[in-house]
Amino acid sequence: MPFDCVWDAPRPFVHPLRTPSGAVLTIDAPADHPWHHALWFTIKFVNGENFWEEYGEFGLLRTTAVDGDPAASVTASIEWRRPHGGEVVLHEQRALATVALDDDAYVINWSERLTPAVDVVLDRTPFTTWGGYGGLTLRGAPDFTDTVLTTPSGTHERLLGEPAPWCALDGVAARDDGSRADAGILIVDHAANVRAPTPWYASTRAATYGDGWANFVNAAFLWDAPLSLAVDEVLALHYSVIVHDGRWSPRQCADAARSVIA
Repeated sequence: MPFDCVWDAPRPFVHPLRTPSGAVLTIDAPADHPWHHALWFTIKFVNGENFWEEYGEFGLLRTTAVDGDPAASVTASIEWRRPHGGEVVLHEQRALATVALDDDAYVINWSERLTPAVDVVLDRTPFTTWGGYGGLTLRGAPDFTDTVLTTPSGTHERLLGEPAPWCALDGVAARDDGSRADAGILIVDHAANVRAPTPWYASTRAATYGDGWANFVNAAFLWDAPLSLAVDEVLALHYSVIVHDGRWSPRQCADAARSVIA
């Protein structure tokens, strides 16, 4: 795989995420939000307890098993453990599979199966000037510059709950050798997902957090309301994360999104 999976962390994640030519698109644990982990999945609150930030008392996502071929596909079993007592509230099965689209792009098919061990309410901080987030999230590298967000409705600097079947982030990224090149990432929300098309919470660079904050994309399926699940009621989610060299037009993004869900 052209990326690394980090399983022995409070929130398992993918980093660094590289394009086929080696441009690095992600950052892990930036100083402004050290609980942001490149490309990762978690929920803000489970039964009112914090599974997002990593300070004070917070829930843990503990990986108990990883199976498969790291070069092609892996499946991990993850226990969501409460901050008080460590009881398991969710069992997660996470599957990641990589497929080359062409010489300049590949897709990570990211599947989630969340099975409650107890009745749960998955929730977020309701959006005021910030909030609404939870689920699959990207924190882009700070030197991923001149970035633009694209959805089917056009280009944006910020998205505050706009529903869309996909969201792209394109800009100029740095390679390990110091050179820079156009690159991008496209996250596709599959139509079978709960509350699809998902609302997106995203920004290229938000002045609210100063110069350090940049490049955040969240498929915020809880944006409008919490979601209740009974014991053993499975929540299945599937996303396709397309990583590519070059800047893609809205037409290229739409064509790629259709190709991965066909």
